[in-house]
Amino acid sequence: MKKVVIGLLFFCFCLKLNAQEAEKSIYLFSYFKNNGQDGLHLAYSKDGLKWDALKNDQSFLKPTVSKDKLMRDPCIIRGGDGNFHMVWTVSWTDKTIGYAWSKDLVNWSEQVAIPVMAHEEGARNCWAPEITYDAAKKQYLIYWATTITGKFPETFSEKDNGYNHRMYYTLTKDFKKFSKTKLLYNPGFNVIDATILKDGKRFIMFAKDETREPAQKNLKVAYSKKLKGPYSNASEPITGKYWAEGPTVIKKNDTWIVYFDKYTLHQYGAISSKDLKNWDDISAQISLPKGIRHGSILTITEAELNKLK
Repeated sequence: MKKVVIGLLFFCFCLKLNAQEAEKSIYLFSYFKNNGQDGLHLAYSKDGLKWDALKNDQSFLKPTVSKDKLMRDPCIIRGGDGNFHMVWTVSWTDKTIGYAWSKDLVNWSEQVAIPVMAHEEGARNCWAPEITYDAAKKQYLIYWATTITGKFPETFSEKDNGYNHRMYYTLTKDFKKFSKTKLLYNPGFNVIDATILKDGKRFIMFAKDETREPAQKNLKVAYSKKLKGPYSNASEPITGKYWAEGPTVIKKNDTWIVYFDKYTLHQYGAISSKDLKNWDDISAQISLPKGIRHGSILTITEAELNKLK
């Protein structure tokens, strides 16, 4: 009888281990290559350091919306409904962003162009949109960078083709009806590539200071008690003496890891911190697919990864 009980306990223990293994989170990186003309690329990692491309680094989804038909800066999140929701940059000059959803990251809905800045005559672009889900309010914040001609003259520069971005947002519960577009963040400088994460009772924004004169081109951090702000003044730069853009962030145990594109060096970089103040460069520890560009990271299950494989 004792042997039977021990055997049953061991069997239950194995079942529990298998269940835990099945639910173990996998990191999934959504990104684009070249100009984004061939669409969505995906890579996975079990440790957040070594990343392997899926599907031989071929596109999972080809872009169909806008005159330029690009899929740059793809941002995917798992929504409150359990589905995956993605937004992306459709063009260098359009006033719209792309949107599609999926249950399994393999089969995608029809692609839609959301005219987030169509009402602004002077809007020149809609770049690097992202989504953050507000579980408390059961709604999504979609945000992106836009230059509106004539706005914020105090930071205007003829450099970088006169672009002078600020972060804007819209709210939605169903990706069919959207709130009126509003200003999300004006830190007093040209800002792009924001990504926002919830940390306890606060929200953390990582963004790029795009200032050209004198050149900043680095990443900074801001905080807010509410998802849609107001956000604090930006921190001192958290990246080094190179030009960085396109941050995407994970929190692994008690360590923050920020991945970003060292775009003038044609390399990917990463920094880590436990307190969001003191940062270590861990770029030498990461390995990513060749040619990877700006994207985002989410977590999926082993079963979802197997379907992607």
